[in-house]
Amino acid sequence: MNCPACDKTLTTMTIENISLDVCQNGCGGIWFDNFELMKVDEPDEYDAEKLLDIEIDESIKVDHEKKRDCPVCENQPMLRHFFSVKRSVTVDECPRCGGVWLDDGELGRIRRQFRSEEERTAAAGDYFQDVFGGELAAMRAKSAEQTEKARKIAHIFRFICPSYYIPGKQDWGAF
Repeated sequence: MNCPACDKTLTTMTIENISLDVCQNGCGGIWFDNFELMKVDEPDEYDAEKLLDIEIDESIKVDHEKKRDCPVCENQPMLRHFFSVKRSVTVDECPRCGGVWLDDGELGRIRRQFRSEEERTAAAGDYFQDVFGGELAAMRAKSAEQTEKARKIAHIFRFICPSYYIPGKQDWGAF
């Protein structure tokens, strides 16, 4: 398997029971198969210090703007997105196999972002509230207003229609 950033051959490195593909003596990137990154993304998970100190070749210059293809899936471009709501680390992820490519230093920055999954979840909730909170509050208020109008209309019809026309009160009819 070749490195998606510098095209060198990736070598296998095992951390406890996780086998990762690493660009040793190349650009220093790491390939994580689907869900493997979640096992080492927090400081208290696994002894990932080996992954933070991968030997790199200083003469290799990586173009971080270039689109990359998945090293596992043939001719499959990876999607680039932020790893978390803090928006400080950009990762490349394969939409087909779910693998993630991290460039040199990105794993260390990811591990320093949050101390736990609870802290990460709270940050995501805060971010969601900042982005969508106003719109959701307006939708809730509008929904409550529409519900109140419907209740008033139903109340009016209660006095106009005999009880056998009220929905659910008769044995016949479409409503």
